[in-house]
Amino acid sequence: MTPFAESLARSPELFPHGLDPRTGAVGFIRLIERDYRQASFLDGRLLNPQTISRAVPWPQVEQAVAETGLPEACDFIFHIGHVGSTLLSRLLGARPRILSLREPAILRTLAEARGTWTADNFEARMSAFLKLWSRTFAADQRALVKATSFVSELAADLMARSYAPKAIFITASPETYLATILGGPNSRQESKILAESRLARLQRRLGRNISPAQSEGETIAMSWACEMSALNAAMTNAHDRILLIDFDKFLAEPQPALQAAFRHFGIETTEEEIMAILSGPNMTRYAKAPEYAYDAKLRNDVLKQARTEHGGEIRRGMAWLENAGKTFPEIRAVLELK
Repeated sequence: MTPFAESLARSPELFPHGLDPRTGAVGFIRLIERDYRQASFLDGRLLNPQTISRAVPWPQVEQAVAETGLPEACDFIFHIGHVGSTLLSRLLGARPRILSLREPAILRTLAEARGTWTADNFEARMSAFLKLWSRTFAADQRALVKATSFVSELAADLMARSYAPKAIFITASPETYLATILGGPNSRQESKILAESRLARLQRRLGRNISPAQSEGETIAMSWACEMSALNAAMTNAHDRILLIDFDKFLAEPQPALQAAFRHFGIETTEEEIMAILSGPNMTRYAKAPEYAYDAKLRNDVLKQARTEHGGEIRRGMAWLENAGKTFPEIRAVLELK
């Protein structure tokens, strides 16, 4: 093997942090295991003025990955956004047998650029990066990739990979989702930015146009329908390899839910081990920015305030979903999903 291939095969230390969809160049940086465990996002936010990054042409990356003989072996967390996926990733990553990778930027790039590449080019890149994301620091570890919400568009294809990955799908009821998004200025802005692409994705899945949203609440409801229907499409042929978790039910009874999540990935844990994880700092900090305090009580307060201040938009969003469910079986199916 070439020295580059040997470095890739040795461990996950050489991490692909970025992919230029125009040139195909892949940026690599060095991360130790602690870096993986601390990072909320494996994207440009990892970089600082002292970071040494090396850009490698795609043909060289493709050849090196082929030389390594690495397998595709990672599992996934998919979600609809703002439903505790980062928290669950951190809780599962508290056990040494799971190496959590939170939102690799290249996975987002693949989701966004899928339609611009030929099927063969897309498959070559997806396979190579899945192999790189599957590397671990210990032989008994399993890599667990938490995707960005809109990467759920790839969930059906990823769950159909021949190595039969397992996944957790994290959801929330439409009313709770509406209150969650309306309860935060950043989430509201993100929803507006993603609205156009989510509408296009949803209409492709439905096979026809749907009445456009006329208000913010209707737009958020459409976003819920888009991401939920993407997850539901992935469940069709991989239902037995998917654990569905409602985030509010998780918060109500975290101990059995977390134990079930570990068991889903083949890891048996004792009640004492689960309680030790839940009594740690993750349940009392904002998972995406642990320097800030955040817990279930504060979340409930935010939801309560959103329901008071934005009740009209929540009702408009729920009405939009009810009407859409009468016309489109794909939306009716996710409204009925338990």
